Amino acid sequence: MRKFAMAAVGGTLAGILATTYVAEPLLAQEGSREASVYEQLDLFGDIFERIRVQYVEDVDETELIEAAIGGMLASLDPHSSYLSPDDAANMRVQTRGEFGGLGIEVTQEEGFVKVVSPIDGTPADEAGMESGDFITHVDGESVLGLALDEAVDLMRGPVGSEIVITVVREGEAEPFDVSIIRDTIKLTAVRARTEDETVVLRLTTFNDQTTPNLEAGLKKQLEEAGGMDNVNGIVLDLRNNPGGLLTQAIKVADSFLDSGEIVSTRGRNPEDGERFNATPGDLVDGKPIVVLINGGSASASEIVAGALQDHRRAIVVGTKSFGKGSVQTVMPLKGDGAMRLTTARYYTPSGRSIQALGVSPDIVVEQPRRDPNAEEEEENTSAARRTRSEADLRGRLNNDSLSEDEVRQIEEDRAKAEAAAERREEDYQLAYAIDILKGLSKLGPEE
Repeated sequence: MRKFAMAAVGGTLAGILATTYVAEPLLAQEGSREASVYEQLDLFGDIFERIRVQYVEDVDETELIEAAIGGMLASLDPHSSYLSPDDAANMRVQTRGEFGGLGIEVTQEEGFVKVVSPIDGTPADEAGMESGDFITHVDGESVLGLALDEAVDLMRGPVGSEIVITVVREGEAEPFDVSIIRDTIKLTAVRARTEDETVVLRLTTFNDQTTPNLEAGLKKQLEEAGGMDNVNGIVLDLRNNPGGLLTQAIKVADSFLDSGEIVSTRGRNPEDGERFNATPGDLVDGKPIVVLINGGSASASEIVAGALQDHRRAIVVGTKSFGKGSVQTVMPLKGDGAMRLTTARYYTPSGRSIQALGVSPDIVVEQPRRDPNAEEEEENTSAARRTRSEADLRGRLNNDSLSEDEVRQIEEDRAKAEAAAERREEDYQLAYAIDILKGLSKLGPEE
């Protein structure tokens, strides 16, 4: 027993000595690193002074420093950036839901500007810009090698002015130009409508107006339908929604959850992590939900889709989302500027990160691309395929088993089915989502 105790003490002492031995070179290393940082800062000052004095043209010192700061942040990841006082003011306006521009959310990939998604009803959307498009030139000027903020600056301009963007798109053999007229972008965060017996909530962004718009739009649709009992479910359309405020994503998910975690964030230090939980209350009283996503669904959209999917509260339909699983914090700086810095990753309730992976739909449904030149051919084909039925025959017997009201109901149901077929031509993914809810409603108990 005595030998064991001595061995234990000896081991403890050895640990202390070993720790002391290792710590000394570590301290020296930290001191050396600190000296190296100051040397690098001296180098920066030297380069800055030489550029200011010896560059072939006069330079604006403020712009030079801002460019250096921007380059430092851009080297971290595609979402960290410096916001000049003007950019910071524009960002604050955007979160309120109105700003000037083209109406596209962009990121940077392989040196080019990549479209995350066009915003519904904006000039970019109406001009036919699509999620996944690469912008290579703006008014003939290449954006290759420019920082994202610099490329965005090229796309800004007075409302009513024209801009020509050169686009590379998957499936197109050659780059092509898109002409867009800049306009004031007024975001309607949520558009609500009813298709058959399904309430469709189209969320275009997550700003200060999103949750109030969602609640008001849903309430109006339910009132027009005559109450919750007269709808079969909800379609939450998050396609091409580039995201926005984390707080709004949490509120939207909470609108359809009674309890449980919505999202968690984990930063560099474990103590900085946060968990956000749902509060009691479901706006639709447990009605089935289908969430639509695609490659343009990013950030806050993925938080909502991931939370509802993990809690088995909704069926997620469409294609894999964008995969932006990081949180940016906007930090005010001196001189009214700001810094957008990636400070955490977020995780869905099951603990999965969607960073660079995206949210995978429960049911993969591609959206077919329509060829405008094929419309006339389809009309001719559908007309040729139209066949005669018993009802078209002269002298046919009448159906004597149905009342006039029953016949009218059958005709109304047939009209709805034909309208659903037309919807598939216009928006196949949405039609698929509505069909799912229609099918689920048929599984309910008989009345």
